[in-house]
Amino acid sequence: MLHIRKEAVSFGKPPSRRQMLLSAGTGLLGLNLAQSLALGADAAAPRAKSVIFIVLYGGPSQLETFDMKPLAPSAIRGPFKPIPCKTPGLAICEHLPGLAAISDLFTVVRTMSHTYNDHSGAGHYIQTGKRWHIPIGGGFNQTPRDWPSMGSVADFVTRRATENPPVPPYFVLPNSLGRLEEAGQYRRPGEYAGILGQNHNPITTTVDKRNLTDNPYWRDCTDAELTFQIEGLVSRETDFASRLPGRNGLLKGFDQIRSALDDRTADTLDGNRSKALNMIVSGRTRQALDITQEPERLRTAYGRHLFGQSCLIARRLVEAGARFVTVHYDCCDGYSWDSHRNSDDVGKALMPTFDQGTAALLTDLKLRGLLDETMVVAMGEMGRTPKANKDWGRDHWSKLFPALVAGGGVRKGYLHGQSDKDGANALTPPVSPEDMTATIYEAMGIDPEMRITDNIGREMTLVEGGKPVRELFA
Repeated sequence: MLHIRKEAVSFGKPPSRRQMLLSAGTGLLGLNLAQSLALGADAAAPRAKSVIFIVLYGGPSQLETFDMKPLAPSAIRGPFKPIPCKTPGLAICEHLPGLAAISDLFTVVRTMSHTYNDHSGAGHYIQTGKRWHIPIGGGFNQTPRDWPSMGSVADFVTRRATENPPVPPYFVLPNSLGRLEEAGQYRRPGEYAGILGQNHNPITTTVDKRNLTDNPYWRDCTDAELTFQIEGLVSRETDFASRLPGRNGLLKGFDQIRSALDDRTADTLDGNRSKALNMIVSGRTRQALDITQEPERLRTAYGRHLFGQSCLIARRLVEAGARFVTVHYDCCDGYSWDSHRNSDDVGKALMPTFDQGTAALLTDLKLRGLLDETMVVAMGEMGRTPKANKDWGRDHWSKLFPALVAGGGVRKGYLHGQSDKDGANALTPPVSPEDMTATIYEAMGIDPEMRITDNIGREMTLVEGGKPVRELFA
């Protein structure tokens, strides 16, 4: 049983025939409105109506991004230099000029810290606020026992409160984490509903790479590639991205999906399931995923690369009514932000694309009057070692890493926390993943001390041992 306040949803018992039908069919991992529509809502008034959570997977270096140490010895300070910005005391990298120009819009938390020095587990940690149940080195992929992601919890709470949300509450862009890594052999943990039940997994889009060595995050992408298909709804046989270019192809593709769903729904799905699927491929969702509706000038401002265009889709989704959108900047080559080998890609490709997409997102949200009600969080799952190796690569270092936080009432031009002279440890109380998760939940009007009981009878709070960092808010 999953208990929330005085209400409960059962997911530990064997499924009935009707529940199996609700979970069947289209690869959406069992999206089910039936239980959640029947539940009431008593969430607090939120500061942030929506959250865009940017995961820089692999672990960007604090010393090459937002906590540079220009006075440190050469073996520590790195190959890049800080540049002027609008936030006193912020040593921001020369490869982040767009963010430097608008640093008065966001807060930098310099003292994120935890002890899970591994990518999969740390990725789970920052997206759930819960240490992964798999020991370091013991696994790489999501499991049904994982803790629910913040997005999945937002999905559950939203569906309790709103009978017919205008769009699904929770999306993951542009792919599930791990799908573009090397040969796509991973399904990394952190973004899923886990013990909350697969009904609250995200609606996940797919954008393929051209071949095993391609990295669409680092290059301009064509409209034929940027269709943001919904995972599981389009088979290889009906894949319209490769055959129908541009906006007309996207709309025809959605029509193909709707037709297929109509045929399938009549035989296998009940009314609520049909509503859920129609909500995905029609109305606001259909419009929000059509990136060709945006002016060319704005699309270019975000960057024509996969990261920039995913940030633009994220803005379109929250504008349409989504509550939580996760944007992954994945490591297609197996390294990227995981800069063991060197820092060349960090300076030439990673930071420029991250800078362009994130700066455009914050600026766009502000101009549209959406930044005050949309919380944006960008962070990796760890940082990098203070001392670089001989090729100027850095290894895993989860003791200290930064987070950018903006919107939703967050203070502007603020630095939270102080690190030591080498960028190795926090001098002020560190911010744990539990703390950051509790902060995001509270901003969304979700009680981080919500009591839950899993399917083997363990009772615990939604966030254990974490407290909201209220200093981040004005």
